[in-house]
Amino acid sequence: MNTPSTNQSDSTPAPAQPLPQIQVVAAVCQQGSAVLATQRGYGPWKGWWEFPGGKIKNGESHHQALARELKEELDADIQILRHLTTVQYTYPDFHLTMHCYLCHLTTPSFTLNEHLAARWLTADLLPTVQWLPADQELVQNLFSKYL
Repeated sequence: MNTPSTNQSDSTPAPAQPLPQIQVVAAVCQQGSAVLATQRGYGPWKGWWEFPGGKIKNGESHHQALARELKEELDADIQILRHLTTVQYTYPDFHLTMHCYLCHLTTPSFTLNEHLAARWLTADLLPTVQWLPADQELVQNLFSKYL
């Protein structure tokens, strides 16, 4: 006796796997009427611009992660003033949740440990650099909504 086949045909797409979820913090460091932008020095997005910060480790608060990341990336200390916004962005291989904070550098200078360059940008200069896709929404609204 023949039983019907339960195999799906080869043309049926496999169910999509959920993308990895990555939680990061970003520092919008303000100095007068300018904010600090840093140019990535590594990875597939090397050369693109971002706000400094990085991944939140297990057990870390947002503030702890931000202080650690700025120390690692810029050898700088910061004062965290307030939460600005949380950006959700889906890259092709992961979903990013970026918690953005307004900060001030409390050290007189910084060192680029992971970045190619850094610039203090005023509102009119923000569009002059190539921002990472997740940062673009923040950049577009930064001075009109958040500062």
